[in-house]
Amino acid sequence: MLRQLRLPRRRPAGRALRALTAFLAALPLLLLPACSSGGHKDGKTTSTTSPARSTPGSPGAPAWAKGMRTITPDRLPAEARKTLELIDKGGPFPYDKDGTVFGNYENRLPKQARGYYHEYTVPTPGSRTRGARRIIAGNHAERYYTGDHYDTFEAVVKP
Repeated sequence: MLRQLRLPRRRPAGRALRALTAFLAALPLLLLPACSSGGHKDGKTTSTTSPARSTPGSPGAPAWAKGMRTITPDRLPAEARKTLELIDKGGPFPYDKDGTVFGNYENRLPKQARGYYHEYTVPTPGSRTRGARRIIAGNHAERYYTGDHYDTFEAVVKP
């Protein structure tokens, strides 16, 4: 004798569809606070109208920085400027991990082959660890600064 297999009953698609529609309708309202905070976790807004910082797609930005926020070295923290000098000189670097390959796993920098980017620590005063600040250097003299451990980047450009 063959037994008939009973499958569990499925919920009506209407309920799931209504829930999805409500979520999609509310999505712009959920994203609005993140857009208005300037993109920083601390909620502080930053001005992009000064000559030292520019908005994405600035006419004077180099090709590798197109579409990114930019910052000039004089607007970086003093520790970041020191790290840039060490990178330009080839070291010596204070941390063992300085100069290691940066994987760009977050895909926030332009896509390149593995090994193209290297990371360097920007010391954080008062921190017992390496902290969250880094300079990422590309093989063609590109420099990117992150103050929040790869969450956001700014292209470091010369004035």
